[in-house]
Amino acid sequence: MHEIVILGGGPAGTITANHLADELSSEIQHGTVGVTLLTDKPDQLYKPGLLYLALGRAREEILRRPVRELVSPRIQVLVETVSAVDSAGRTVVTQTGRSIHFDQLIVATGTRLDPAATPGLREAGDLFYDEDGARKLNAKLASFREGRIVVSVIGVPHMCPVAPLEIVFMLDAWLRQHGVRDASRLTYTYPINRSHSIPSVAAWATPELEARGIEVETFFNAESVDPDRKVLTSMEGTELPFDLLIAIPEHRSAAFLEASGLTKHGWVPTDRETLAVKGFDGIWALGDTTDLPTSKAGSVAHYQAATVAKNVVAFAHGNDPVARYDGKTICFIEAGLDRATFLEFDYARAPAPKPPTKLVHWAKLAYNRAYWLTARGAL
Repeated sequence: MHEIVILGGGPAGTITANHLADELSSEIQHGTVGVTLLTDKPDQLYKPGLLYLALGRAREEILRRPVRELVSPRIQVLVETVSAVDSAGRTVVTQTGRSIHFDQLIVATGTRLDPAATPGLREAGDLFYDEDGARKLNAKLASFREGRIVVSVIGVPHMCPVAPLEIVFMLDAWLRQHGVRDASRLTYTYPINRSHSIPSVAAWATPELEARGIEVETFFNAESVDPDRKVLTSMEGTELPFDLLIAIPEHRSAAFLEASGLTKHGWVPTDRETLAVKGFDGIWALGDTTDLPTSKAGSVAHYQAATVAKNVVAFAHGNDPVARYDGKTICFIEAGLDRATFLEFDYARAPAPKPPTKLVHWAKLAYNRAYWLTARGAL
């Protein structure tokens, strides 16, 4: 039997699994091909929803679904934590000691947050990039009445590249809605000489930030946090005092991938078109764990999944890769509590943000509800 193993139960893993279930249905039915999805958590979390959870605009229960419910019954789902990949021996080893053979491996493990990489951040910083952090931030905002809020992008690249802009725009509107904006000072920091890594997004965002009285600190590479003084210090020597620090921490690939030799500079080296892992035959990668020059966003995984599935099927049949990913990405940018804009771009085309509208905001909220169809590969 030709064994295909998928690592990761996020959208990259579940969408790819469902594509394979469709394209290899006959082979799976006749027992010549097997597809196994390994996930360390039984539920999939809709991570873009954490932004709304942090601001009290989403309920936790709508952000989770069991992975088993999202994947075709033709796919075997195992809830186990991977401890190692032996690329030479073609096996995946789990923390229970189980050894799983693969003929092809699909790496869809996403990213992990590493706040410990910034001294003091765990003790004095908040975040909204995981469920616990979003929940705690929501509780702090509920009692916030005055002071300085700093939103600092520390780790680049990171999940959902526009989310730091979204949280600062939404916070500005939230503070106004609660009548405490005049008693608040809102500061946004970014590590390069503009407000976002994508020039066209920065060109749109900078005047929007200025119009709302949001202070912007560029060339601010956060180095450490002093929990006692409540001060964020940059490598450039700038000190920012804060009453509430919302940080986007360092991101990196799963620890077992680094230990297995599948990463370089923190990410999995991946062919930008075929999505083959460089230097490894029959191993593919997609989603946030790759080193590709595109966004670490769910839409990227959605489009990449179709490419990976077609190339995995071709490999199983003894053929060369047949599909190419063109870098396609789409994403919404919330520009407050009731307006949003939309980006669409690829390797060849830069995004061109348009003025935010209420219509796009409502489209974003509608997509939040429809996301689980996307996770199944139905949209």
